[in-house]
Amino acid sequence: MAIISLQSAASALSALNTAMDVTANNLANVNTAGFKASRANFQDLLYIERQQPGVENGLGDQRPTGLYIGLGVKVAGTQLDLTQGSAITTGRPLDVLIDGNGFFQVQVPDSVSGDGLAYTRAGQFTLNSDGEIVLATDPGRRLEPTITIPEDAKEVTITADGRVVYTTAQDTEPQEAGQLETAVFINPAGLKQVGENLFVATAASGPPITGEPGTDNRGQLRSGMYEASNVDPTRELIELIRVQRAFEMNSNTIRAADESLRVVSQLRR
Repeated sequence: MAIISLQSAASALSALNTAMDVTANNLANVNTAGFKASRANFQDLLYIERQQPGVENGLGDQRPTGLYIGLGVKVAGTQLDLTQGSAITTGRPLDVLIDGNGFFQVQVPDSVSGDGLAYTRAGQFTLNSDGEIVLATDPGRRLEPTITIPEDAKEVTITADGRVVYTTAQDTEPQEAGQLETAVFINPAGLKQVGENLFVATAASGPPITGEPGTDNRGQLRSGMYEASNVDPTRELIELIRVQRAFEMNSNTIRAADESLRVVSQLRR
């Protein structure tokens, strides 16, 4: 009866509402540095099997098709789009872009990540009151490994291979403050999003493989610029319209099923 139609359409409305939430979050973060867009993946639900294909009747004829009635749809998961965002040139020496694979490592509380580390593509860094390089976002997560710039440093440069060097008024030769490392994952799409432009490792992503930028498939660094969000506003707006139209169609399905049930309820002998 039409009750199955109601249930299928209702499941579609719920799934499409989730897809709309995902798209809205993508559009909200169109200006968030290092943000990676997500998409909602759908899958159909179980089916009621009323006839099996290939079943023979008494004459030996095989049924060419089956008779299955689906029970709707659900969102199977959200999948990250890890394509690189465009480069925003700032000229600031502590703004860094990873040109290729890899994530910056920052320190977080154990309540956020079991190993105290999170990962980000947002390359907007600054110095805190102790001269440590930190993310230029609230609450200013420290870079891992910690790199401290002396108070009397005049010029700070981050090289393509991650060396952080500076000069002072007393020294004509550049001094090295530390080595910046990046991490790659076997399955970066399996990372967990925790806000603040951060990801944490999961069993699906695999453990981080850390090392110097430019080695073992890790991207080189480019100082004086950072990676913008990879959200394509045009594509997201088209997706929003598609979801909206699908929502309207399933609303019409519910109206039609409701009308059918009303007719049945008014039948008289």
